[in-house]
Amino acid sequence: MAKYQNEVRELLDAIGGKSNISAVSHCMTRMRFVLADEKKADVKTIEKIRCVKGTFTQAGQFQVIIGNDVSTFYNEFTACAGIEGVSKDAAKEAAKSNQTWLQKMMSNLGEIFAPIIPALICGGLVLGFRNVIDSIAFFENGTKTLVEISQFWAGVDSFLWLIGEAVFWLLPVGIVWSITKKMGTTQILGIVLGLTLVSSQLLNGFNVATTPADQIPVWDFGFAQVRMIGYQGQVIAAMMAGFVLVYLEKFFRKICPAVISMIVVPFCSLVPAVFVAHMVVGPVGWAIGNAIGDVVYAGLTSNFRFVFAGIFGLCYAPIVMTGLHHMTNAIDSQLVTTTGGTMLWPMIALSNIAQGSSVLAMSVLQKKNERAQQVNVPALISCYLGVTEPALFGVNLKYGFPLVCGMIGSACAALISVGCGVEAASIGVGGLPGILSIYPQFWMIFLLAMAVAVVVPFALTYIVGTKKLSREERFGEESGDEGAETAGEQENDGTAGGTENGQAAPAGLKAFLSGKTVPLESVPDEVFSQHIMGDGLAIEPTDSTVVAPADGEVSVVMEDSRHACGLTLANGMEVLIHVGIDTVNMQGDGFELFVKQGDKVRCGQPLLRFDPEKIKAAGYPTITVFVVTDEGNASGLQYVTGADVKAGETDIVNLQ
Repeated sequence: MAKYQNEVRELLDAIGGKSNISAVSHCMTRMRFVLADEKKADVKTIEKIRCVKGTFTQAGQFQVIIGNDVSTFYNEFTACAGIEGVSKDAAKEAAKSNQTWLQKMMSNLGEIFAPIIPALICGGLVLGFRNVIDSIAFFENGTKTLVEISQFWAGVDSFLWLIGEAVFWLLPVGIVWSITKKMGTTQILGIVLGLTLVSSQLLNGFNVATTPADQIPVWDFGFAQVRMIGYQGQVIAAMMAGFVLVYLEKFFRKICPAVISMIVVPFCSLVPAVFVAHMVVGPVGWAIGNAIGDVVYAGLTSNFRFVFAGIFGLCYAPIVMTGLHHMTNAIDSQLVTTTGGTMLWPMIALSNIAQGSSVLAMSVLQKKNERAQQVNVPALISCYLGVTEPALFGVNLKYGFPLVCGMIGSACAALISVGCGVEAASIGVGGLPGILSIYPQFWMIFLLAMAVAVVVPFALTYIVGTKKLSREERFGEESGDEGAETAGEQENDGTAGGTENGQAAPAGLKAFLSGKTVPLESVPDEVFSQHIMGDGLAIEPTDSTVVAPADGEVSVVMEDSRHACGLTLANGMEVLIHVGIDTVNMQGDGFELFVKQGDKVRCGQPLLRFDPEKIKAAGYPTITVFVVTDEGNASGLQYVTGADVKAGETDIVNLQ
């Protein structure tokens, strides 16, 4: 008779039946369902099932917490339901079906830009620094910049443009490469296509707006002419070109015999993609840019400028993400020439400040999340210095709500700026130094607008973030480093093993990993932090080998993912050791398992080894959890937290 015969039937009925299950998988402690309709799942009934310890929904997956015996439960459930389980990646992809089209679009955008965020951050800091030294007249009564009075800094400014040009002017190369990487096609073809968009043979895209139409070079095919325009800094054109290449390559891969695919597929994919990029995608992108430019100019010169100010302030950040914001330079130049000043540039500077203020709030919310701060801090600095891409793509777009809060703050500040007629003498430095481009008579009003652009986004982002950010997103790996209290830390001379035959109960449990012990509440996973699985503690590791805390028998291991192990000790106690959070998604990459189910182990014997850098690179915390899922014959367990421990030597649990 099956061990969970009744329970699996109860769960199947309560979850909405077989027809409501799109995919199912499991990890070390829980079943992971992708449901066709989550509303059909009767959560109260499910949580009353005898072996169920709780439920929650995360990233489109409905998760049912079972415990150490989840693999047995999973096998019986799939057999009873008559369905096949899927891999963790397949379940993750299936979970996207529960997302709205907007969530899917944002998710895909985030995945495309994630690999190029480090370059954007570096480029943003470089351009921000160059803005300070070559655009702000600090010297000789406010008439000259540092570059103008120093040959050394002029050389530095010129040299650093190598990085700025590579990151921002050549951005299409990175975008097309990232799309091919995400879609699993040939990445070098993506790089080549990106290079054709920014070739030196083309008219630089930033100069198109100021170049007379009859001076723009063309390709002349006899029956038609195509303008030789580059797409430096453009995002939409690059993304469209990238997807054209991807789908062409997938099509030709499918129909082309393997014996000639190496020759046919690259040629038939890349050549048409380049033609489409320059003959279709490019002109469409420029048409969109021109339309936006016309709307901006009309809005600034109409009687409805207040409405326009609110809309422009609200929408400017999303426009930056498309790369179309470069058209505003031509509009600004025209306004300065015809009217002696521009009301557009102040709003752009305020939008930069507003998005930076959202990042500032995220930095405060995530001050204990070291991984997040590595992106937040440089993105904040570059944003306040006028380069917003690192903040937009690295932080605000990733979480969604900071972007919206920044947009709201930008709109409020823009209403003040345009409503009071604030003008800039010319295009200047965005962000906080933007005030130096404003005519002096408008400084006080612009300072007020700047204050609004700081306070409103910061307050909104902070308030929303306290409710929307998960514990893992807020505290990351540093969640338990502060405020940890030592509970019941005692010296114990007893051994953690047993007698020679292993039958004696352990007097105490030794550290399963070297590092610092922290309370279970510090773990960024509610299944553990809320003690749903049982009491325990966690270790912030300084080593990478997990060892047995006492003599016992291996009761369960995750042979595919190799990230967790369960033991049964001589006194009947059952413990679970779980490396990282959500590391099951790594599918064993970076993990090495030394034991199998049923093995007898001694205290200090290695159980598994992990690669901390791979875990961090995958975006997961390395904090390792120890949970007592069944106390057996033990009682009065005392967990030692807030201590530096050595694997196999230091007591972490005292038994009575």
